[in-house]
Amino acid sequence: MDAGKQQQILGYFLEEAKEHLETLEKGFLELQATVTDQERVNELFRAAHSVKGGAAMLGFNSIQQISHRLEDCLKILKENQVKVDPKIEALFLKGYDALKDLLERLQGPFGLREEEGDRVVQETEPAFAQLQDYLNSRIAGGASDEAGTDASIFGDQVVSVLKQMLQLFKQKETPASRQQLQKLCVGLAKMDAGAETWLKLVKTAHKAISHPQHSYAILAPFVIKELKQASDLVVVGKAEKIAPSYSLQQLAAGAPAAGLKQVVVVVEPKAAAKTLIQAFNKEQLVQLVQLLHKATK
Repeated sequence: MDAGKQQQILGYFLEEAKEHLETLEKGFLELQATVTDQERVNELFRAAHSVKGGAAMLGFNSIQQISHRLEDCLKILKENQVKVDPKIEALFLKGYDALKDLLERLQGPFGLREEEGDRVVQETEPAFAQLQDYLNSRIAGGASDEAGTDASIFGDQVVSVLKQMLQLFKQKETPASRQQLQKLCVGLAKMDAGAETWLKLVKTAHKAISHPQHSYAILAPFVIKELKQASDLVVVGKAEKIAPSYSLQQLAAGAPAAGLKQVVVVVEPKAAAKTLIQAFNKEQLVQLVQLLHKATK
């Protein structure tokens, strides 16, 4: 896989991570209100879990570790009734600040250096240990969520497989490596998520990979991104929302890939507009404007 496609996958990760950071920041700043709404707690858990999975897949160990520690602490809130006080809010925000710092370094001109990431992890670990102990001491009772635990394990297993797929996509295209990718899809299908939507998506990805005319550079962004997003939906109990994109369905049908394009759009209107103007021709932009106008009615 060429450097451009690798950068594209990194772009997807950073784009989603920014959205998850916003969710975490808002939730932690309003934590006393957040814990009274189970759906909001689930959103925080999903945000931390998603960043953890993406970081693990791309090999950003420090980001993975910080988000994993946030996920562990959020799991206590998710499965138990905890009376939140300012100390808990402050400790969660300290973990959030560490994650934000790492992601900002990753986007910087020099990237995230391993020694810098390790230092942030070491400096933040005492706060996480204190937070976890303090949360456990304030548990007011309530049964643990075994289904949630199983779903989290499922998400971790999927990330492990996606990491293997990403490494294969980076290698030279051969019939043997393509067959290995298909075997990994079979393995994903055997992970019982209890949802037909998950199986349908995995089968679509398997079929797309089976067509030798589709290069790894074309397949990787669609396959990796959609399987990762789907596993996140399973983790938070929203598997019914899983559906293969039109582009992935076209690849599975063996359609020419020349017309397929994915664009990383920054969540800021002016920057997004500039990206779209560069990516599409005049006719496509007119269609896009019409669709956006219809969506805002």
